[in-house]
Amino acid sequence: MTYAGFWKRFLAYIIDYFIVFIASFICGFMIGILLGILMAVFNINPQEAEAALSFAGALVGLSIWFLYFAIFESSKLQATPGKLSIGIRVTGLNGERITFLRALGRTAAKIISVIILAIGFIMAAFTQKKQALHDIIAQTLVINK
Repeated sequence: MTYAGFWKRFLAYIIDYFIVFIASFICGFMIGILLGILMAVFNINPQEAEAALSFAGALVGLSIWFLYFAIFESSKLQATPGKLSIGIRVTGLNGERITFLRALGRTAAKIISVIILAIGFIMAAFTQKKQALHDIIAQTLVINK
């Protein structure tokens, strides 16, 4: 196994970011239209509608984010479209496919890396197995195909 380096992982993340952004934008747009129709039909206060839209948008955006990574990384592909395009995949410590729950936990652990000023992501450049903090927590590796 050869471990995927920081820059390959970063480039894959940028690709995935744009895919998730577009999907979230489309879903958010549809939710906005739906809430606009509901506001008109039920004469809902615009401030209440704005709060509902913000909450719904955040919930949908987070759901898309978590499901995107968890579904793709636990699939037979073992990689998101971004990772596939770069030629890397996510595995367990022995090279096995990870479960959906482990992939979901791996994605959730990325929050810790964000909170500590992205240091958890940068760790992938310096650890022996090129693991970021979320990889260490989830006991996963990102390897070259």
